[in-house]
Amino acid sequence: MTGQHCWGYGEEDGPSEWHHYFPIAEGNRQSPIDIVSNQAVFNPSLNPLVISYDHCTSINLSNNGHSVMVEFDDYDDKTVITGGPLEGSYRLKQFHFHWGTQRNSGSEHTVDGKSYPCELHLVHWNARAYSSFGEAAAAPDGLVVIGVFLETGGQHSGLNRLTDALYMVKFKGTKTQFDDFNPKCLLPSSFEYWTYPGSLTTPPLNESVTWIVLKEPIKVSEKQMERFRKTLLFSGEEEEQRIHMVNNFRPPQPLKGRKVQASFKC
Repeated sequence: MTGQHCWGYGEEDGPSEWHHYFPIAEGNRQSPIDIVSNQAVFNPSLNPLVISYDHCTSINLSNNGHSVMVEFDDYDDKTVITGGPLEGSYRLKQFHFHWGTQRNSGSEHTVDGKSYPCELHLVHWNARAYSSFGEAAAAPDGLVVIGVFLETGGQHSGLNRLTDALYMVKFKGTKTQFDDFNPKCLLPSSFEYWTYPGSLTTPPLNESVTWIVLKEPIKVSEKQMERFRKTLLFSGEEEEQRIHMVNNFRPPQPLKGRKVQASFKC
């Protein structure tokens, strides 16, 4: 097994095996983590998070064999986040999801040991300091990912357009046009957050991410979650084995002395 496409979420190629090919998997700032709420340090100097998605331009929806992803036009600063623990602005590049087979597992981050059925990741890059997403992804201050927990409750109207389109990207390697989707509708009403220095949660696992995990989850219906679990496949159209895309999450990694900061008091 060589090259970057040989990882997955199965027994032989899953997270417990990644360190063989990506030694940084055992590094000092790996993600996700279990957020222990009473050990997070309230930092009164953390700014409120400012999410400016009003002018965002979504381009496509795709199945990359590991998750389902929506990509954005990131040529200029029309879709950025600022504030929070950040210096300057970071541009939105894409968002994707991680989920399990049932409602008690699926999120990558956990809070006091509790898992959610799904976690949304909104990936942003530092376009002030780096000329491309790829360059930023290799730098310690290159990326910011906002994590949003999804929990089962009522139907989430904002998610319907996305879940209705999943059948178009059922197979690994498929892509479809997906215009005018603003992920602002997928954010909770409160932007209280935890933040810590971490990594990508998929290979190459670069330690280039400032994580901002929102405390308040959004509610989605069990039916909407079933769309993810039953529609999407890890496998390509030409492959005989059809494997449902589920349990595409990495378990929490050791903190190794890092401090988690909170924008709010417990």
